[in-house]
Amino acid sequence: MNETLAHVERILAFAGGIVVLFVAAVALKNDWKAKGLENQVFKMMLALLALGAFLAILASVNVLAGKGVEI
Repeated sequence: MNETLAHVERILAFAGGIVVLFVAAVALKNDWKAKGLENQVFKMMLALLALGAFLAILASVNVLAGKGVEI
C-alpha cells in the first residue's frame, strides 16, 4: 500500500512540477523587461517558484538523495 502511494506521489510531483515550471518560465519571460521594485520582487518570486518546481521534478525521478521509499 505504501509503495503504491509513493508511486502516485512521485507521478503527481513530476506532472505538477512540469506544469508549474512551464507556467513560471512563461510568466518570467513575459515580465522580463518590466521596471520597478515590485516587478523585480515578482520576477524573483517567479524564479524561485521555477527552481522549486525543478527540484520537485528531480526529487520525483529520484535524482536527489533522500530517505524515501525506493522504487
